[in-house]
Amino acid sequence: MNKIILNYILKNFLKCFFVTILIAYCFGIILNLFEEIEFFKNIEVSILMPLILTSIFIPSLLITLLPFIIFISSMWFMMSIRNNKDLLTLKVYGYSNIRIFSILAVISFLLGWFVLIFVNPFTSSMVKYYEKTKSKYSRDIDHLVTYNKNGLWIKENLIDNNQRIISAEKPDGVYLVDVTIFHLNEKSNLIEKIVAKRADITDYDWVLKEVMIFKQKNNVLTKEEFDTYQIQSIYNYEKVTNLFKNFDTMSFVQLVINYNYLLNNGYNKDFLNQSLHSLLSLPFLLLLMTGIAAILTMGTLKKSDNLRLIVLGLIICVLMFYFKDLSLALGQTGRIPLVLAVWAPVIALSLFMFIGVLQINEK
Repeated sequence: MNKIILNYILKNFLKCFFVTILIAYCFGIILNLFEEIEFFKNIEVSILMPLILTSIFIPSLLITLLPFIIFISSMWFMMSIRNNKDLLTLKVYGYSNIRIFSILAVISFLLGWFVLIFVNPFTSSMVKYYEKTKSKYSRDIDHLVTYNKNGLWIKENLIDNNQRIISAEKPDGVYLVDVTIFHLNEKSNLIEKIVAKRADITDYDWVLKEVMIFKQKNNVLTKEEFDTYQIQSIYNYEKVTNLFKNFDTMSFVQLVINYNYLLNNGYNKDFLNQSLHSLLSLPFLLLLMTGIAAILTMGTLKKSDNLRLIVLGLIICVLMFYFKDLSLALGQTGRIPLVLAVWAPVIALSLFMFIGVLQINEK
């Protein structure tokens, strides 16, 4: 009998979960499709391109929203078994509120790890393809910056129709290491080549150290050397760093395996830690959101409370979203440690859930 009841709980809970995922996916397709159509409206591409890009971008967004999806799924499942009297039947067979919650919490926790290990690598690859495809069609200057195995590359369009192509071996804090700058005219002919050991990019006025400048005059290559040299760029450290904050292109498995490699290749340690711990906290958030749903729905058996519970659930989702963003903002501005900022919602929800679960166990 226990096996039958467990299968019933598992089957119906997962059914609610996947239906919620499907509904969220459809809403995401509809909302994001307008944005993609707006992006491609003046570009000659297949009519299917916006739909394809939207369909491969939404799964990554769903992982971000997974705590709220699991919360809605848990609310839906527990309200349904409460309304159709199955909750009373489960209690007759010895399943207390705490036991039902424990089963759902374990399922949610395992779902979180399944998503991180098996689903997230696919969604990160899809986001990478999405970003790469859009960058081919984008006229935005921000897409003219890239970081790969060959180092950091920046292309700037200057006001006199000239171009500047900058390459560096790697970033090192606010510095770029082993910098080479090509200054080209409107016909892509070389005007000058600048080689520097380091470049301080704290501000838009870059300060180059140990500089050599090569110019061609009357078919003769000249060389000048400077201890320091300044150039004005449209990028500074903050702007360059912001371009690489989208860690959706890296999966949890990649971050764990390649953490030191990414760190040695110039990726910001704070952003790596934020991404790693945000993903690592996902299974715990799913467990806790299931607990919050159980506290709300198992406290009463009255059907008349359904509307109140739905409204309260929506309010909790919104408050949780803003609390998570506020916590990250405090961490990113140095008010609190960044790792603590990531885990603060988990700690807060754990305290609330612990008290609430003890109360529903008494009912």
